[in-house]
Amino acid sequence: MADRTNATATSGGVLRPDALARHVALDRRPAGDAVAPWVENHWRLAWDLPPGRSYASEVLPHPTCSLTLEVATHPREGMPPGDRVVVTGVCTRRFDVDVRGSGLVLGVRFRPGGLAALTGADASTWSDRTVPARSVLPAPLVDRLADPDLARDPAAWEAAVEAGLAALDPGPDERYDEVLAVVATMLADPALLTVGEVAQRHGCSPRRLQRLFARYVGVGPKWVLARYRMHDVVAALDAGYDGTLTDLAVHHGWYDQAHFTRDFTALVGVTPGRYRDARG
Repeated sequence: MADRTNATATSGGVLRPDALARHVALDRRPAGDAVAPWVENHWRLAWDLPPGRSYASEVLPHPTCSLTLEVATHPREGMPPGDRVVVTGVCTRRFDVDVRGSGLVLGVRFRPGGLAALTGADASTWSDRTVPARSVLPAPLVDRLADPDLARDPAAWEAAVEAGLAALDPGPDERYDEVLAVVATMLADPALLTVGEVAQRHGCSPRRLQRLFARYVGVGPKWVLARYRMHDVVAALDAGYDGTLTDLAVHHGWYDQAHFTRDFTALVGVTPGRYRDARG
């Protein structure tokens, strides 16, 4: 099996991360070697807000799926009734959660295509959906992860999920290896701005990339490339970028200011200028 320990996702995407940190504790931990071929990291969210207070968490989408245990006084919208362990597929729109009361989320973030490679299922099955984990993974594993006693020990929960996922090892998958190699290239080289350029770099056709990404990731390579570039733009603004928005747009592949503004507004919800003015 090819080395897949390289990063295949960004840690960006959270809008106004400093504001989130004032309301929600976020922690990320690397995946163990046994599941690193398919899992990017473990993550945890915890919050305890006073009565009457809420926080609107906004996250730009990633080309990844998550397996989560979610225990909250105010469950997020879209959770299947009666299920605490769920799989959330790639979200093509901004992921918004109204955080209230108290809660804990223990999560596994798969690499792009990782869950599909591990289970043999088509990733489009979960795109823009949150489904009961037992519809994707073995019921005994899901029952174990839903155990309230286990949830009180996040390290033990992570160990249990890693053991369960490692047991599903499907063996070598050259097409999945190809998907991860392409994703790593997209992340490593911001100068790549089109699917044609990415395909040429990997010696294949754009059509082949489209088929691979549809099967393993659940969205097309053009969408993935555009999301990573938008993550870069938002990260720059959150870090205090004070140049012109035109220069920022051109640097990340938009040669038309109006097109950049439309793309940014459609995904983030406000214009780039308003987002920068509101930071801090």
